[in-house]
Amino acid sequence: MILFVFEGNKDEPRLFSALKDLFFPQKTESFLCTYNSNIYSLYSKMNQYDVFGGEIGASGNTVTILDEILQEKGDTTLKEISEADISEIFLFFDYDFHDSRLSLDENNRNLRKMLDYFNEETAVGKLYINYPMIESIRYTRELPDDDYWEYTATRLSCKCDKFKKGCIPGGYSDSEHLLLSNNKNEKEEKKQKKAQIAYTNWHHLIKMNVEKANYICNGRKEVPSSKEEIIQVLIFTNQLEKYVNTSLCQVSILNAFPIFLYDYFKDLIMAK
Repeated sequence: MILFVFEGNKDEPRLFSALKDLFFPQKTESFLCTYNSNIYSLYSKMNQYDVFGGEIGASGNTVTILDEILQEKGDTTLKEISEADISEIFLFFDYDFHDSRLSLDENNRNLRKMLDYFNEETAVGKLYINYPMIESIRYTRELPDDDYWEYTATRLSCKCDKFKKGCIPGGYSDSEHLLLSNNKNEKEEKKQKKAQIAYTNWHHLIKMNVEKANYICNGRKEVPSSKEEIIQVLIFTNQLEKYVNTSLCQVSILNAFPIFLYDYFKDLIMAK
C-alpha cells in the first residue's frame, strides 16, 4: 500500500484521483490521506517528537505520528493502518512563502530540515513541494507552453491571493483539462476522449516541469540525464539562491505532481 499525504482536501485529491486512474491502473492499492494544514504546521507537529534531531525512535514512526496528528483533528483515516501496511510514503505540500507566522528565513530553515528528513519514500517518506502552491498546476497557457520556464510568482502576489485567484492570458481558469469525467450519464466515448486529453496534458506538464526543474538547478532547459540532478532539496536550494533571496523575492513556478510522476515512472514518461 502506498500512502499519499496531501496538504489540501479539495484540489489535491481531485488531481490525484486523475493521476491514479491514468498512471496507476491496477498497479497497486493506494491510500489517500489528507493532512489539511500547511507545511510549517506539520513541521511544528513533527518537531514535538524531536524527529529532526535524529531518527524516529520510541516516539513512533511516520505513520503513527501522522495518525496522532490527524486524530487530533477528528480524522481516523490512519487509525487501522500500521507501518507494516505501507510500502511507500509520499507527502505533497505548498511552499507558501507568504506564510507570516514565522519569518521567511525561519520558514526556509524549517523546510530545509523537512526536505533533508523526508528524502526516502520506502523509509520515513519523500516530500514534494509546489512552488508557490498547488495552483501552479494550471499556471500555463495552452499546452504545451514553451514559455513555462520563465514564469515566476512574487511573495507579494501570494500574500494578496493574486496568484491563487488569477490565471495568465490564454491560460486555464481551473484544472478540468487534467481531470477525468465523473458524469455517470456521459457516453463512454466522450469519457474516453476526455481521458485521452487529460493524459496528453499531463505528459506535457511532466516534460515542462522536469525541464524547468533542470533549468532552476542547472541552467539547462532540457530533460536531465539523471533524476538525481533535480531532487527536491536541490530545487529548493536553487529556488532560494536564484529567486527567493533576491530583491524581487519570488519563486520560479513549479508543480510537484509532474515531478513525482517523472521520479516514479521515468522510463514510461520520457518514452512518450
